Amino acid sequence: MPTHCWRKSSYSSQGANCLYVSAPDNATIRLRESEEPDTILTTTPNALSAFIRNAKAGRLDRLGEG
Repeated sequence: MPTHCWRKSSYSSQGANCLYVSAPDNATIRLRESEEPDTILTTTPNALSAFIRNAKAGRLDRLGEG
């Protein structure tokens, strides 16, 4: 597995359940969680931005219902 420069989210505490982000280039963002470091989600800056905007607006709050 390639080595990436990972940065821990400023919202993560010193304990477990930390979110790490890596941006190896301008077109790719990688995300991983501290408890599953070998599981890496890959997305684009635009897609991640849209996801964050929709989550903040509450549009994803009821996805698991129904």
